[in-house]
Amino acid sequence: MSKRDFYDVLGVNRDASEDDIKKAYRKLAMKYHPDRNPDSKEAEEKFKEVKEAYEILSDSQKRGAYDQFGHAGVDPQAGAGGGGAGFGGFGDFADIFSDIFGGGRGGAGGGRSNVYRGADLRYNLDISLEEAARGCEKQIRIPSHEDCEVCHGTGAKPGTQPKTCSTCGGHGQVRMSQGFFSIQQTCPTCHGTGKQISDPCTSCHGAGQKKTTKTLNVKIPAGVDEGDRIRLSGEGEPGQNGGPAGDLYVVTHIKQHAVFQRDGMDLHCEMPISFATAALGGEVEIPTLDGMAKVKIAAETQSGRVYRLRGKGVKAVRGTDYGDLHCHVVVETPVKLTERQKELLREFEAISQGDVAMHNPRSKSFMDKLRDFFE
Repeated sequence: MSKRDFYDVLGVNRDASEDDIKKAYRKLAMKYHPDRNPDSKEAEEKFKEVKEAYEILSDSQKRGAYDQFGHAGVDPQAGAGGGGAGFGGFGDFADIFSDIFGGGRGGAGGGRSNVYRGADLRYNLDISLEEAARGCEKQIRIPSHEDCEVCHGTGAKPGTQPKTCSTCGGHGQVRMSQGFFSIQQTCPTCHGTGKQISDPCTSCHGAGQKKTTKTLNVKIPAGVDEGDRIRLSGEGEPGQNGGPAGDLYVVTHIKQHAVFQRDGMDLHCEMPISFATAALGGEVEIPTLDGMAKVKIAAETQSGRVYRLRGKGVKAVRGTDYGDLHCHVVVETPVKLTERQKELLREFEAISQGDVAMHNPRSKSFMDKLRDFFE
């Protein structure tokens, strides 16, 4: 089984700081620690995966090797800076099954070319609710690699060329006999490339590539929600030995909004109204994603009543339908009253005591329930 991307394991971007990586590790380590999850094999495996990812990304040298070569750059069996087996996530078992079933990826002399697809990458993108609802275009910067401009990707000093590996004859693989079995493994000399560089390029030190940063434009479709993924084909890690590049997955995260709470395509908000408006009715203005809208409040409205504005929610990411805006009424108790206001309220209270059932039906119902409960 291939390893997950270490940045994906910790849930951070590839340009995350050391503090961000440490915070993410502490959070996940506490969540999956065996002491908190006794007898949970899954939590134990998660804890090991998180620990391994942190050990690599918290070390600047190991992180640099991982950023440049993926898992092969930090796999002691693959050799530092090499692009051998393990980068594609198959390793020796793939070699064994290939021998048994006559597989292989081609190459001179019937050998394997060791062409590997690059790893997929993940980028966490924070956007506002308005941007998610209407759609937008964002620019992101991600770590990348490009061919060395001096050696043009060969890794060899200008004027020289890589030579065929003397150990594997250019196949990238060697056979090792273990009893009755003949096991095909990555060549320990060339690390699966089939080439040896005797005089490496002084600019890239034989890597053939240099670390850089590229800017991408990401189109966010209207209606995206928390955790939606947008795939940018071919923008992941570069392949090995001419293999195709992986994909970049941009994962959207919606920022908390000051007014609205989202529930799928629908929006919810609180709508405070005055005591007088609740009792007598009236009209209030509320914000929507399209501007202000007027809502007619019926007389004798109680807290908790919901007014629905059709089509004022979020557009479906696939389709033309829109959700609704649900306005939850909150009757606001007046504060900092003047003496005259207090006097009027006391007079109103005294008048209302004459017929509680008519003016305060909820209070009457509540008191009846209490009486029935204690009888």
